Amino acid sequence: MTAFTFGEATTRALAQAAATRSGTSVRMGHRTGARVRRDSIEAGTFEDMFFATPAKGECDRLIRMARTALDAGRRIKREARGQGRALTGPEQALASLTAGAVRVYEELCTLARLNAGRVYPSYDRLAAATALGRATVARALQILEDAGFLVRQRRFKRVEGEGPGPRWEQTSNAYRPVVPKRLLSLLPRWLRPAPVPDDTLQHVAEQAEEQERLKAQLTCRELAQFTVGGALGRVLARLGGALDRQTPVRESHTNPEPLLPLFERETDASPLSGEKPFSSRGLSKISTTSGTVC
Repeated sequence: MTAFTFGEATTRALAQAAATRSGTSVRMGHRTGARVRRDSIEAGTFEDMFFATPAKGECDRLIRMARTALDAGRRIKREARGQGRALTGPEQALASLTAGAVRVYEELCTLARLNAGRVYPSYDRLAAATALGRATVARALQILEDAGFLVRQRRFKRVEGEGPGPRWEQTSNAYRPVVPKRLLSLLPRWLRPAPVPDDTLQHVAEQAEEQERLKAQLTCRELAQFTVGGALGRVLARLGGALDRQTPVRESHTNPEPLLPLFERETDASPLSGEKPFSSRGLSKISTTSGTVC
């Protein structure tokens, strides 16, 4: 099974949603021959969910982390060469960092700080700002994405032209600088986030238990409405409503009470005139309908 990071899973889900909403397949070439690269999303349909405003000082911390990672990668490469061992996956990603990649990352973090996280410069814009070649910029972006410092999303836009139907063309990518979680163990301790306190973990566990308890009290319709969204959630809510109507909620289903001691044994009292003697054996013949499990 292929493993995806959170950023990759998010961009894939956004790509599928945008393709479904626009009714256009992003993997098809246009009738005019204009090509749109794979996994591209139409510009203006996903940016609000993709971009995130960085916290105060976060961009500076990411830049320091990238510079320290460059030095750490060189040191790890030198030590592995001296020991005659092969690099692991995270070590290889760290050792692949270059000075050009770090310079490009500095420019992206600067743009994120100035533009409230909305970063979508072109290759030419990055090449002019960093005094690097266009091919070097493209290679640096790929290195940063492989190392986990960057989440990149390709975009395309509509272009009105002569002839029937719209046309499409590739436009600048969208970028989001992130913390490389897979490389944190290889970086100095002062760059890693502080461990979560035990009382916070206990509070999170208690909240999860409380949510599970509340979910167990929901009907089938309510459970579908609160746990599944979209068209699937509406369909499941209708099915759950039908199950709720077929199985009325009774107190004996959710919280049955034990029988009184009086009914657990036969009574020796004499019956009144016209009554039959009461026997607890008759209770065993009574069957109750079990509740439907959602």
